[in-house]
Amino acid sequence: MIDSTRSETSAPRTPTPIDAIAERWVDTLVRLQPAVGTYIGHNEANDRYADYSPAGHEQLLSEVRTTLRDLESEKPFDDVDAVTLADLGSSLRLTLESADARLQLRDLNVIESPSQEIREVYDLMPTETVDDWEVAATRLSNVGIALDGYIDTLREGIREGITPARRQVREVLAQAKKNVGEDGFFYNLVRSAADPDWSAQPLDPGAARESQAPDALPESLARQLTHGAQVASAAYDRFAEFLTTELMPAATEHDGVGREIYALESRKFLGATIDLDETYEWGVDELARMVAEQESIAREILPGATVLEAIAHLDADISRKLHGTEALQGWMQETSNRAVAELSVSQFDIPDEIKTLECLIAPTNEGGIYYTGPTDDFSRPGRMWWSVPEGVTEFDTWRELTTVFHEGVPGHHLQIGQAVVNRDKLNTWRRQLAGTSGHAEGWALYAERLMQELGYLDDPADRLGMLDGQRLRAARVVLDIGVHLGKPRLDGTGVWDAAYALDFLRQNVNMNDGFVRFEVNRYLGWPGQAPSYKVGQRIWEQLRADYRTKQGAAFDMREFHRRALDLGGVGLDTLVSALA
Repeated sequence: MIDSTRSETSAPRTPTPIDAIAERWVDTLVRLQPAVGTYIGHNEANDRYADYSPAGHEQLLSEVRTTLRDLESEKPFDDVDAVTLADLGSSLRLTLESADARLQLRDLNVIESPSQEIREVYDLMPTETVDDWEVAATRLSNVGIALDGYIDTLREGIREGITPARRQVREVLAQAKKNVGEDGFFYNLVRSAADPDWSAQPLDPGAARESQAPDALPESLARQLTHGAQVASAAYDRFAEFLTTELMPAATEHDGVGREIYALESRKFLGATIDLDETYEWGVDELARMVAEQESIAREILPGATVLEAIAHLDADISRKLHGTEALQGWMQETSNRAVAELSVSQFDIPDEIKTLECLIAPTNEGGIYYTGPTDDFSRPGRMWWSVPEGVTEFDTWRELTTVFHEGVPGHHLQIGQAVVNRDKLNTWRRQLAGTSGHAEGWALYAERLMQELGYLDDPADRLGMLDGQRLRAARVVLDIGVHLGKPRLDGTGVWDAAYALDFLRQNVNMNDGFVRFEVNRYLGWPGQAPSYKVGQRIWEQLRADYRTKQGAAFDMREFHRRALDLGGVGLDTLVSALA
């Protein structure tokens, strides 16, 4: 058991040898995986990419083994060290296990693989000055090298018979083509250097960000940027050709990855080992509970109504509808600002550094809503991004209020931002890179239910929207485990497959069909990630209940949240031990 008591002091903590190892590991990651540096604001490697080739992966594994050996030779000085030792060690060992399973050879999916990372890194790069654009131009010129290395890795997978599912190849091919040509992402990025209005803008009309491009670029830099766009566009065209002619024919038709790989991926996303069969059955029961709760609230909204009838009633309510992304953006920012202001008074000790959250429309149309954390110096604040699919122009506030709480405060922004602030206690790895999806997404779902407890979802329509999201998360526990483990279908007609998964999700969510298709493709290509939300919420809620029982009359909700968030990002097993 890890004792967290001694970490609770306002005095700065003296760094230890274990902290030094963790700091060196951050430096190593920034050097070998520059996109990591861009994400956390270590911009010294912003002109480069990782080596995505087999040789680059072997270099990373060599550094993992060295770091793990150094870490295991040290003994913890205090409870903070104990958490770092447990969590960093677990992360490094999982990297080695994943390599042993050769997962890097099939690392291609619709949402989180090198194909997206190579493009998406530009969303977070500084673009305020001529110097910033010079760095961007250099990185653009390296897109071809990065993608060629990635192709080499996928080719090795073809030779070894370890390939992604054909469905993922087909969807990534469509994404890659959006980066090609003068209408593609890279040419648009370069045009934004001269036309800042191309970029997504912050929501708060009273706090507009400075122009994302200087008034004028030197002619030589303009030529360099254009050349970079040509290189990057040609590289994705080459990548698309590889996907079409080489990977597609070799890809597997089977979407499920099987129990062995799934168990490994589940541990990676949770930082905990769970009983997959018990969790599947729990997911079935949890889904039924969400349905019953929705049905009850539907009758509050419209006496005698079904859930679908209540939704239709709300969808027809023009007072709950937003038209266009500009209105969506403004509403998101206003809602976020209000939550930060009110919760900092009543429920949480919110540091001043994270009272700013930018809500943005993403420059892509892939679907999905996501959060990116602040840089270490807060020069880039935390940001909530909404990637709106093409053709979607209307948005319902009753559906999305809970989303703002999930991505912002008290969800991801509070959790991740508070960790970044906590430099007096935590090393850089703990503040900015540690943690799991189960910890972060579980907290965000916990935060949604917390906002219901605090009265922010007293309107039955807003509660129905929250439950729509909670029902989705419960459904995908069942779907994800069902597909990847080949479980019997709930209707008894066979085993789970993609077609059944799509029908199942359509029956359990009320959302644009483009979103539904994207979600199912995401689950099929990213095993273990989707259930981590609801499973993480389950563990967070059980942890609070156990903590309340042990504390008795002395239980203080605000203190519980402070202690938990002060740990920074950790795996869920570590979280439970630290607060036990």
